[in-house]
Amino acid sequence: MKHNFRFKFPELVLVVLILLSGVLLGFSSGGFLVDFNKVGFSVMSTMQSGVNAVSRGVTGFFGNIKDLFVMKKEYAEMKEKLANYDYLQRNNVEIRKENELLREQLDFATALEYKNIAAQIIGRDPDSLYSAITINKGVHSGVKKGMPVIAIQNGNVGVVGKIVTVGLVTSQIMPVYDSKCNISARMQTSRELGIITGNGSIDKPLSMSYINKRSLSELSIGDIVVTSGENGNYMRDVPVGTIAEIKVLDYDSSLDIELNPILDFSKLETVLIVDPDRKNDRVPFTEEAEHD
Repeated sequence: MKHNFRFKFPELVLVVLILLSGVLLGFSSGGFLVDFNKVGFSVMSTMQSGVNAVSRGVTGFFGNIKDLFVMKKEYAEMKEKLANYDYLQRNNVEIRKENELLREQLDFATALEYKNIAAQIIGRDPDSLYSAITINKGVHSGVKKGMPVIAIQNGNVGVVGKIVTVGLVTSQIMPVYDSKCNISARMQTSRELGIITGNGSIDKPLSMSYINKRSLSELSIGDIVVTSGENGNYMRDVPVGTIAEIKVLDYDSSLDIELNPILDFSKLETVLIVDPDRKNDRVPFTEEAEHD
């Protein structure tokens, strides 16, 4: 037998009311009491905290980017300042070095017995007829063809060569290492007389000939060879080179001697053109004169 069980509307309303009453009773007893103000505040606080966190994160991100650009700019500025400092330091070193060279040359030039003209080397031409060295002084400065040229380098005085070409404001020197340059010279110790000739290159030694074999025992490696002062080409006793090698040739009555130049021509920057016909009347350079 089949039973049909149906809720009638009044009964359904009654059940709903009973359930609602139970729920309300539970809330009113405190077990299910909900403070909707607190719930709303909590939700809003959480949302606000989240928004603030996101805001701080975004602000921090862009702040870090800004700091990165600032640091990069400061780094570039510091790098530029460091480069400028290094440049100034190098310049100061160069200036001090140049002043020392000029002081050395000035002291020597004023103490030299003969009139002289200081000049700077402005060009070198090893392929020319005379392996010429070009300087920045000419006729306007009193330079004449045939004048001897010397220099002081690291405290050493030595022969550079002689003037072969003169222009209005420049001149050319035939250096001692030129194959056409011949200098009358003597051994500083034994006073043996010979002729020094260049071998055409700055990298090759000078040759000295016509030194008799009988003077071999009086010669040593490192001995200085100086100008003889004969023939009027150079002043007397100016160093030209030092003995590097002595060769004895069976078929020759003279020794074959090689010399190292006194001067390092690859580092030579300034020279003095000397006028052997005129005495120097300049007052020697002193500390007292410097302060006057």
